[in-house]
Amino acid sequence: MGIEIGGQIEKVNGKELSYNEFIERYLAKNQPVVLTGLMDDWRACEDWVTADGFPNLQFFSTLFGKSKVQVADCGTREFTDQKRVEMTVSEFIDNWVEGNASHDVDNEKSLLYLKDWHFVKEYPEYVAYRTPIYFSDDWLNLYLDHHCIHKDPVTYQDNNEICCSDYRFVYMGAKGSWTPLHADVFRSYSWSANVCGKKKWLFLSPPQCHLIFDRNLKNTVYNIFDDVSETIFPGFKKAIWLECIQDCNEIIFVPSGWYHQVHNLEDTVSINHNWFNAYNLCWVWDLLWKDYKEAKEYIEDIRDICDDFEGVCQRNLAANTGMNFIDFFIFLARFFLANAVQLYCRCRDNKILFSRSYKVNQQLAINLTSIQKIALKMKSSEGVAANGGFFLDLKETLDDPEFLKLCSDMGRTYGVIHEQQEWNSNTKKALVIDLLEYSSSICSFEDFVNFIDYVITKLGNTCCEENILQPTLDC
Repeated sequence: MGIEIGGQIEKVNGKELSYNEFIERYLAKNQPVVLTGLMDDWRACEDWVTADGFPNLQFFSTLFGKSKVQVADCGTREFTDQKRVEMTVSEFIDNWVEGNASHDVDNEKSLLYLKDWHFVKEYPEYVAYRTPIYFSDDWLNLYLDHHCIHKDPVTYQDNNEICCSDYRFVYMGAKGSWTPLHADVFRSYSWSANVCGKKKWLFLSPPQCHLIFDRNLKNTVYNIFDDVSETIFPGFKKAIWLECIQDCNEIIFVPSGWYHQVHNLEDTVSINHNWFNAYNLCWVWDLLWKDYKEAKEYIEDIRDICDDFEGVCQRNLAANTGMNFIDFFIFLARFFLANAVQLYCRCRDNKILFSRSYKVNQQLAINLTSIQKIALKMKSSEGVAANGGFFLDLKETLDDPEFLKLCSDMGRTYGVIHEQQEWNSNTKKALVIDLLEYSSSICSFEDFVNFIDYVITKLGNTCCEENILQPTLDC
């Protein structure tokens, strides 16, 4: 018995969709959509595609052939994913060309699929594309452009510098290559642009996701087109899927928590980003909390003989999920401070321009309150506040050139999104004089929650006379 298809993913002309419409209809409601008409001026669509519409494999091999990449063997399962091997781009392309030359119609088991190639980080001067405005409020990659995701990167050297550097990827695969059923890393949003080729997507909405788990709610179905055991996965046949055929030059938006399986119907090259922001930050924390409890339960039997049981839990969490509580805390603290810097400087330095940049100011305020909500949620979670290692030196942060670049890039991004002028201000001076009255550092998670309250109150007192942020900051 096959799967039940209950509908298709909506396709919309991206040129006729405003940013606010995208937020209201898809991002805030966590609904998938396919956008067309947004890739016309991409260099990738010229350089990476032959005149007859196939991947320009020779171009990749000549210009980028020495890059080392992760390649999935589509015919070999390893735990919950496909087996990964490392090779150069040239080696991967040689394998692809040989497979095409063999004309083996039954070679799917041996198909290789290049995944998670950090192309932008490796080749920053080669501008293959520009992120569509709808996806540019990207906290994850903006942060990683200036800071490491791990507080102690030395601990995670097994994941080399490029591997942990960003979540902007290129995928390349021959017809028949595929990706098993999964939900995205951090339960982030993602977007995937087909530079050439065609993909088939199958989506399952979050309210139905329990149906693809086993009886113990530990593992999910690997391939929805397999003969799935009803004994092991008793709810699987009840799942109702959405289907999408994504053509060349179309971009699909994948919301948080939607499980999906993807098949390349033709030789395909795509560009994929994972990202999160104020609208799906809660998904990130919920996953971290769930995975932490599982990591803790898994090694509970060694608690009494382990000198640093909590430390082991956090290391395992970082290895399995991509970050741990301390990493997330540092991320939240820096991002909160960057938003506060932008908003406070705008309000303090020029009231007239402040009132003219309403949309940017409102966005910054939304960001601040979203972080506040997550911090309160973390505070109420048993054991989080007791975790050690929550520390951020505020003065040191404000002296950090990379943090100041983060502030600047964030302000520039929101200026572009909301079509309002870029802001220039003496960021460091304003915060040292005014906001650091609270403390020179954040020394615990409890301290972080109190600092958030202090900053939002101060911003409210400073900005609310403009009556612009009142609905957001609740002044």
